[in-house]
Amino acid sequence: MDNKNVFVAIALSMSVLLFWGAFFETPRKPTEQQISQNAENRKKSEQESITPTINQPQVITKLTRDESINKSERIRIENNSVVGSINLKGALIDDISFKKHKQKVENEKNIIFLNPSNTEDGFYVESGWTSIGNKIKVPTKESDWIVKGNNILTNSSPVILQWNNKEGAIFEKKIELDDKYLFKITQKVKNNTNASIELFPYAQMTRNKIPDDIQNFYIQHEGFIGVFDDELKEDDYDDVKEKKIVRESSEGWLGITDKYWMTAFVPESGKNFKSSFLYENGFKANYIINEPVRIDQSSSGSNQLRLFIAAKEVETIDGYAAKQKINKFDLVIDWGWFYFFTKPLFFVIDYLFKISGNFGTAIVLLTIAIRLIFFPLANFSFRSMAKMKAVQPEMMRLKELHKDDKVKLQQEMMALYRKEKINPASGCLPVLIQIPFFFAIYKMLFISLEMRHQPFFGWIKDLSAQDPTTLFNLFGLIPWDPPSFMIIGIWPILMGVSMWVQQKLNPAPADPIQAKIFAFFPLFLTIILASFPSGLVVYWTINNILTIAQQYVIVKKTTVKTN
Repeated sequence: MDNKNVFVAIALSMSVLLFWGAFFETPRKPTEQQISQNAENRKKSEQESITPTINQPQVITKLTRDESINKSERIRIENNSVVGSINLKGALIDDISFKKHKQKVENEKNIIFLNPSNTEDGFYVESGWTSIGNKIKVPTKESDWIVKGNNILTNSSPVILQWNNKEGAIFEKKIELDDKYLFKITQKVKNNTNASIELFPYAQMTRNKIPDDIQNFYIQHEGFIGVFDDELKEDDYDDVKEKKIVRESSEGWLGITDKYWMTAFVPESGKNFKSSFLYENGFKANYIINEPVRIDQSSSGSNQLRLFIAAKEVETIDGYAAKQKINKFDLVIDWGWFYFFTKPLFFVIDYLFKISGNFGTAIVLLTIAIRLIFFPLANFSFRSMAKMKAVQPEMMRLKELHKDDKVKLQQEMMALYRKEKINPASGCLPVLIQIPFFFAIYKMLFISLEMRHQPFFGWIKDLSAQDPTTLFNLFGLIPWDPPSFMIIGIWPILMGVSMWVQQKLNPAPADPIQAKIFAFFPLFLTIILASFPSGLVVYWTINNILTIAQQYVIVKKTTVKTN
């Protein structure tokens, strides 16, 4: 039993299920429960006047990013990791770029992550206060804030923004930034009215649309994420568009995650809060503290939240989880089901990267190390497969001899297995044990920001991008740029050839149809994996070559007596 074939079979099965569910799901009629739920939602809507509300009606005029930024009054943000600005209209954090991560290998343009609300790719963060029935005038996204003192936000200089409601309440925000990706926002209200007031603090991030570069792979989650009372929750954009998802918790965090980037709120510790993931003029993730802050006459009240606008660098995210004491914050990086395999493997490859200086070399070294660890198990499996292949001529002779007597054929086959000490299933268990580790490597390489824009040797300038060469212009010899579906590079071809060779060392399936399907697999996977990150293709190719070498030696050493 070949480990590649097992993995491929599992992957293809999941692909079929996902494809069917995505395109052929039977339309569902409303159930009695759903009708009842709709009635309940209407009832809740009627009661909104007695509950705190966050979102306000708005009309958005789409502008370009530069037009939007230039037309609004702003204060600058900059530290070692991010650069951007805060819009003083609404005190929105809506302009953030990552200084250490570029859009492409060949240019120096920063990755742009947050955008103003009135742009097509708007993605912005707001924070503030609300009250029951909106009886107290609070700042909105249209409110004009003023700067008190310092007018640039850095890791050594916080900024203070102020807004006066002209009715006796003064609102302040103190925004601090560390040297990486953590914003601390302290909201303060001074009550100069002649009565006590009660306000509910909240924070919300809004994304106008699903990002164009989202990668809809089952292997990784992109969308809404949070940990609520120790339980990780992940919701897709489609789930949230279909219905509002509300949760209550006393501890946790919530946000939106991309493949390499993320935003997250951490509400004030010890305060029970209600979170919502919803679609309403954009995708929104928000929370509101359940218990109001009571501010007596001539006194002040405050609330604090932590906001992360970050690149998903493993060392950075783990550091925040530990130092900020944020439970399961490291899970914003999607390590997957095999977390306890995947994450340690990252630390191994990161160490190999640091000592070798090349991430591609680190992939090769890690693949060799894993093959060495599983060398005894693989030997056992290959020995079993080699014996099965060696007795195939005798098995074919017995099938022809007893083709009309199935019982006799079964008896003769079992006798042959006993004589040669062969267990047909003995090659499967060692492979099944190895599958979680191979999948963990695959997963780790797929999600790693650290592999992004890392070169290998020769034509591979970015291991997180597909092999740029293609068979259809003779790997660059012909001056023609084929369409994307025709880009089948050198490394995918090497992977396909290595898989074909590996299959030749395995016993052929007894069923002719099954044999034809397996013979087609190398070509099929070559086409499929041609668009995958080249680092993954390098891993599979090197793994195949090492497997071939080990299997070839065992096949040559394995003999059976069939006389």
